[in-house]
Amino acid sequence: MNKKITHFTKYVFFLGVGVFLVWWSLHQIPDNKWAAFKDALITSNFWLLIPVFLILSSSHLLRAIRWRTLMLPMGYSPRLANTFFAVMIGYLANLAVPRLGEVLKCTILAKYEKVPAEKLVGTIVVERAVDVFCLAIVFLLAFMIQYEVIGEYAKGLIFNLVANKRGSFSWEKTAIVVAVLVILVIALKVWFNKFAHLPIVISLKKILRGILEGLSAIRYLKQKGLFIACTIGIWSLYIAGTWVGLYATHGTSSLGLGSAISALAFASIGMILTPGGIGAYAFFLAKVLEKNDIPFEIGYANGTLQWFAQFLMVVIVGSICLVILPIYNKKIQENEAN
Repeated sequence: MNKKITHFTKYVFFLGVGVFLVWWSLHQIPDNKWAAFKDALITSNFWLLIPVFLILSSSHLLRAIRWRTLMLPMGYSPRLANTFFAVMIGYLANLAVPRLGEVLKCTILAKYEKVPAEKLVGTIVVERAVDVFCLAIVFLLAFMIQYEVIGEYAKGLIFNLVANKRGSFSWEKTAIVVAVLVILVIALKVWFNKFAHLPIVISLKKILRGILEGLSAIRYLKQKGLFIACTIGIWSLYIAGTWVGLYATHGTSSLGLGSAISALAFASIGMILTPGGIGAYAFFLAKVLEKNDIPFEIGYANGTLQWFAQFLMVVIVGSICLVILPIYNKKIQENEAN
């Protein structure tokens, strides 16, 4: 019972963060810019939602293929259709309760493909580890391709930490920042060792260990090439979907591939922070587009539209998969009986 209350509390908290970011973002738009925000939404090229819809659906199909390759070394070869259904239903469930989707998609394959749910937990860890690594690569690409935008912005933030009131470099502030960082590292090390019995420390260690083990597990795959190709394909489609999405609003249609990569990198943080990325996705995308000389209200309109396209895709495709899943498997049982 306590566990359910904890999960519910976490969900309400992060949903609250998402709602707050929606409210905060809208209040970031000056009164004299509201017309521009509304105009950007109203005059959007909504037809572009179709290719974005198809691109994102294709990325989830590749995700299903990739997930299937992780089961082959265990001696299980589930049908691709059921694997795809499980992936999409999982995403649909995550919109209601974060992380429920991971549990649900494992139970779906356990029921229809007889793959033990407990054995699938390891594959979920591997997928998460790989996606964290890929997101880090996307961030690295963003810094390399748009260094003059993202890099200079990061440098500015760091410089503000070590600059004095006159805007000059301050050795005193630098020494303080370095000292704080050193103390923080030492404190974390002591904390991890001294309070190793605490649930939060155990959980953090499990997460770090899981990421490392997940990445190393790729060595034992039978179809490494297919796994890597699917992973590259998934993230390439994410970038492509974001790039096409930028063409949907007039103010962002002139941005290139580099801007799309930066937008994806920062908007992905929003998808992690709040349920379904509500509020956070559009906010982070708008903030990074601001560094590309796009007014916040235009960027936020585009981010809202791109978030809605993803939300709509998950709801529609996930719901269809939820309906088709039992029908498809009933026909398979009937055919096998005959």
